[in-house]
Amino acid sequence: MVTDNTTTGTEQVLQEAREALDEGLFPLQLFQDDDLHELEVQRLFGQSWVFIGHESEIPEPGDYARRYIGDDPFIFVRDESGEINLLFDSCRHRGTQVCRAEQGNTSHFRCPYHGWTYKNDGEAAGIPQKTKAFQELDREEYGLAHVPRLESYEGLVFASINEDVPSLEEWLGEYKWYLDIQLKLPDGGMEVVGEPHRWVIDANWKTIADNFNGDSYHTAWAHGSVVDLELGGEETVGHAGTGESIDHHIHCDGHTTSIRGFEDEDVFLTYPDEIVDELFSGDDLSEEQWQVARQALSFTGAIFPNFGFLHFGDTTDDPNKDVAPFFTIRKWRPISPDQMELWSWGLVPKNAPESFKERMYKMYTSNFGPTGNFEQDDVPIWKSITEAAGGEFARTQDLQLNYQMGMEWMSEMELDEEWAGPGFAYSENLEEGGMRLFHEQWYEMVAGNDREDALGTPMNVDLEVNQ
Repeated sequence: MVTDNTTTGTEQVLQEAREALDEGLFPLQLFQDDDLHELEVQRLFGQSWVFIGHESEIPEPGDYARRYIGDDPFIFVRDESGEINLLFDSCRHRGTQVCRAEQGNTSHFRCPYHGWTYKNDGEAAGIPQKTKAFQELDREEYGLAHVPRLESYEGLVFASINEDVPSLEEWLGEYKWYLDIQLKLPDGGMEVVGEPHRWVIDANWKTIADNFNGDSYHTAWAHGSVVDLELGGEETVGHAGTGESIDHHIHCDGHTTSIRGFEDEDVFLTYPDEIVDELFSGDDLSEEQWQVARQALSFTGAIFPNFGFLHFGDTTDDPNKDVAPFFTIRKWRPISPDQMELWSWGLVPKNAPESFKERMYKMYTSNFGPTGNFEQDDVPIWKSITEAAGGEFARTQDLQLNYQMGMEWMSEMELDEEWAGPGFAYSENLEEGGMRLFHEQWYEMVAGNDREDALGTPMNVDLEVNQ
């Protein structure tokens, strides 16, 4: 395992990568590098807020599910008092994992090795033959270990193994404004339907991070089949910077959002009129948020480092059926330099009729489930990037990837000075600033610096604008 005393070569590669970003470039080889993977696990995921799950997945006391931060196994559980816990899944006697199922309901977890038993709040409840074998052992000192930090926002539960990480509120910053539109649009909020889908992809996790941090440029090429099969409209997956939609890329406190919509139209992500009339009061949103939601056709977003969401309209699973929306949240868990495990959840309005929930869930699985139309387009591309990055040629030839779209000397790109939300909103989506900002933050943390060193305005923005 690489320690904080990194090799000179690794430090040199990192420094060169940061300098290249100032020119809108990023080394291909960093999409598959053994040493950097170890540093990511330690310095990035070990120091960040990582998404764990949604509160609605464990609604009742005793409900639990297995979850991970990097390679570390945890139990995501609601205890008998109704509190949510994240317990390290390792018996305090010999270290055996005590949770033997992916999810379920239980009041206790029992180690299969020697029978040590724990309540679902982590407290040690039973130690076989304690009066003879462990007479002086204090049960209070040998409960299951809790994750150092566990916080939630509007049902989204995040955790960090770093006691000193800034609060989740600080980590999200003003980006909560955009999350609220997704989570508070329907009265009663959103809930998860079914279990999360999980599958392993032979690709580096940063390839999907690139995609979710503002790659509107790829949709017409990678997802053209959606239009060919009449499963979505040109405005949904057409060429970036064209068409009649009003498009924005937004960078806010280190996180990103891409929005497509129509000015002065009631679109509401193509939710049916009856859902809009019955559930969309706007009481939990500001007037400005409501206006964005009213005009929106789609949202794509990413929270640094490895959480994303898609809230889409204008697609269908059958050309003979009306279009319908879907909403998915997801995280990409690195396994190795060339593998990640993708976790994906489908969400629906909690107070919607069951028939609509079923339709919306079907829309999610048909588009972004493991065999979804969009998913099958993206995965081979991410795999091919990783394969190209892992050989000698990318390293010895110092191949640099181009992230220059939207930089002042490459593209004409302006901020929308009328934008009502926080952050910096570009007036169209032909720019790659969100991806550059992601890689800046990635560099700062992997290099052992503070993430905040990368925050601020995008590289080609006049500091006096929107201040």
